[in-house]
Amino acid sequence: MVYDDTFNAEFYRSLSLFRMNLRMRLAAGANGGRKSNAKGSSVEFSDFREYLPGDDIRRIDWNAYARFDRLFIKLFMEEKEGLFRIYLDGSASMNFGENSKIVLAKRIAAALSYCILDHSDRVILNFLKDDRCETFKGVTGKQGFSKITDNLSLMEPAGANDLLKSICSQDIKLRGMSIVISDFYTEHLEDVIKYLAHKKQEIFLIQVLSKEELHPELSGTFSLIDSENGSNIKVTGSSSLEKDYDAAKERFLKKIEGLCKKYGAKYVLANTENSYETILRG
Repeated sequence: MVYDDTFNAEFYRSLSLFRMNLRMRLAAGANGGRKSNAKGSSVEFSDFREYLPGDDIRRIDWNAYARFDRLFIKLFMEEKEGLFRIYLDGSASMNFGENSKIVLAKRIAAALSYCILDHSDRVILNFLKDDRCETFKGVTGKQGFSKITDNLSLMEPAGANDLLKSICSQDIKLRGMSIVISDFYTEHLEDVIKYLAHKKQEIFLIQVLSKEELHPELSGTFSLIDSENGSNIKVTGSSSLEKDYDAAKERFLKKIEGLCKKYGAKYVLANTENSYETILRG
């Protein structure tokens, strides 16, 4: 196994005690006794989501349209092996923080993979970097977990990355759940969500931010350096700057929450001050 301090003895001890009871509605694959959103013979109702171009118009709920003047489609469930795609942001900004964001992101990806594989489902790991998507071969079973941690250990963030370009570079053909782990410093997050929804994915966004980003110390004069392009500006801290920063941060987070509600995606904000266990249990 490739050694990486991200996956040290303490991590494996905590993982051996870590069990989650996730309600996972999953997608097409081999029979595995699991629930999915895939269309099939099952008539068990699952959920609604907004209609998107390309959806089967026979699934539109016209009663909901009459009430809300918006198009929704019905989702159903059937028994299938689950197919999970995990996308890990590889831009340089993920290296930021006293407690690096990439370390927590890797641990979250590994812990989720462990739980998915433990439920006899399939994991496909993807690394988003340089506007491309590096896709590793899908794995199943507990023996696949070492391949996941090996590949995660080799991932090193660097440079700039366009989240939309890198995810759209992968032509997703099968339904499943797509888990995107990133700080989401992008202007095109809604387009990312739209693309995944159009590809019939159940979407789970995990936003990883450091304490320095969530609660920065803005005192004195200092330089802000863009970790991806190296540009910098000088800033002088003040109480008004702190208020402006907090207001901008809240708008940023609320916008992401709003997009997730709009498209039926799940969302978790992960602070690097917390352990992966605390975040995922929450």
